[in-house]
Amino acid sequence: MRSRTVVTAVAIGAESLVGFHRLITRADDDDPDVVVVGRAEIGEFIELPAVYGEAIRLLREGLPVSAVERRLAAEQDVEIDVTELVEALTELGFVDSVDEHRLPDPSADVPRGHFPRLTDRHVSWIFSAPMKLAWLLVVGAALATLVVRPDLLPNYADFFWSEYVGFTVLVNTAMVSVTLSTHEMMHLMAARSLGVPGRIGFGTRLHNLVVQTDVTGVWGVPRRSRYRVYLAGMAWDFFLMAALTLLVAHVALSPLTKALFQALVVAVLMTIPFQLQVYMRTDLYYVLRDLLRTRNLFDDGLAYARYLRARTIARLRGRPCPIDDPTGELAPHERRATRVYAVFLVVGATVSLTSFALFAAPIAVVAFFRAIGAIAAAFDGGPVLLALDSGLLLLIEGAIQALFVVTFVRNHPRWFRWRRPER
Repeated sequence: MRSRTVVTAVAIGAESLVGFHRLITRADDDDPDVVVVGRAEIGEFIELPAVYGEAIRLLREGLPVSAVERRLAAEQDVEIDVTELVEALTELGFVDSVDEHRLPDPSADVPRGHFPRLTDRHVSWIFSAPMKLAWLLVVGAALATLVVRPDLLPNYADFFWSEYVGFTVLVNTAMVSVTLSTHEMMHLMAARSLGVPGRIGFGTRLHNLVVQTDVTGVWGVPRRSRYRVYLAGMAWDFFLMAALTLLVAHVALSPLTKALFQALVVAVLMTIPFQLQVYMRTDLYYVLRDLLRTRNLFDDGLAYARYLRARTIARLRGRPCPIDDPTGELAPHERRATRVYAVFLVVGATVSLTSFALFAAPIAVVAFFRAIGAIAAAFDGGPVLLALDSGLLLLIEGAIQALFVVTFVRNHPRWFRWRRPER
């Protein structure tokens, strides 16, 4: 969810009439005395006591502020400050007008979702029962085929279908790019089937460049429906691998086509372990978050890890901890889950970064210098094709790393602001 403030000089009085933008209001998944209210267009959602949800409903029916307060006092025997509620909702960008005076709309500063004309009637069939049955049949048939034909089990050697590594990486990268785009498109279509907007873009997870889909508006639908959005991408991955396996096993294909299909199966299969790394915000992280009935597992877990670090340092120095336990105000079940997740987050991130430093980074450095050596050797009569292949490899990997840096800087602008020295 995003944080934003709408500044307005409009005074809200006892007889003010309040107009709202299109709001989503639903009961909380776990607490019947709580409602979730939000705007999918700006990705902003909040939880309120049910009586405040009733106040919003009465305001939307055209009752003035004072009338809403009197009605709630009479019907529910509770007194609330509706003026304060409207002011808070105005800051969130939920209020469209006060006494017919239009307020600034923060949605104007939010990038539009991709494929806005794509509606639920276009994509709902993809998530229907017949399509789920077809998915099960294809995946089941592929598994049965692998039992009968174990020689078709994915092997790392299938990735290198050509002796020219640079050319192989180029073609495989192109195929994987299309597959990743379809993976994210499945997330977007799953969200759109529920009436939720979405936007596809790049992001970073530790040292990884990722393609991601922003579907913050999914908070407006019940938890059970959200799993469709979270798992749609992986469902596509398994369907694709199964379909390719069946084609290789049962259709007469040219050797090159067969090799490309098997290479793509390996490439897609390599993305599955990444999804299991729930200490990053992967697809399965969001599944875990909802299964544990937590609201912001990653940020709360990260805050608790920082608290543990500060507490440990303070104890070593013989001083009191300078910050409070951020999980203290969470519900008991959420507090337990967050504390366990915080440990898993620290251990998982440490293992990933250590593996990158010890293996992935050295491999990349060695590959870089070997490619440079091959290019330099070409000027002394070495193989020209090998030099071109090495140059292609450098171009591809360089572009990926450059995109990572640009994405990281864009997503963390505060880290890269130049400050002028004080005079």
